[in-house]
Amino acid sequence: MAAAPDPAKERIAALDVGDRRIGVAITDELGYTAQPLFTLHRTRNRRADIKSLGRLFRRNHCTHVVIGNPLHMSGDLSPQAEKVQAFANELASMLGVTIYLWDERLTTTAAHEILDAAGHSTDRRDRKHIIDQVAAVLILQSFLEGRQHSTAQSD
Repeated sequence: MAAAPDPAKERIAALDVGDRRIGVAITDELGYTAQPLFTLHRTRNRRADIKSLGRLFRRNHCTHVVIGNPLHMSGDLSPQAEKVQAFANELASMLGVTIYLWDERLTTTAAHEILDAAGHSTDRRDRKHIIDQVAAVLILQSFLEGRQHSTAQSD
């Protein structure tokens, strides 16, 4: 596993990768908070999706990407986790970015709870355009907090 990036030098992106959509979040310019960016609607061409993400990463100076790893509650690999890991490997290979797989168990559930609390429509058709972004924010914020915790412990 790679060393955590220096937030003063570059921004970090996070992805919530699904079969139909990829939610994207990014750190602020100081690297302290996670912000939703957009939802990429996947094509049938994975390479085209990766090229789109590459343009986004270059435009936002991202060389590190956190990808939600959808494990089973037991911690075992799920079929979706296998797909995500294959996508992560191809992303790293094509774009040369550093990838961090991050446990995302219950992230989508938490994202729905946040939208409920904010009074957002419960209609799944309305939510599908933002739920993946909210999940990506939660993944990235968890990664940032984990990195902060490990830095505090080593001091």
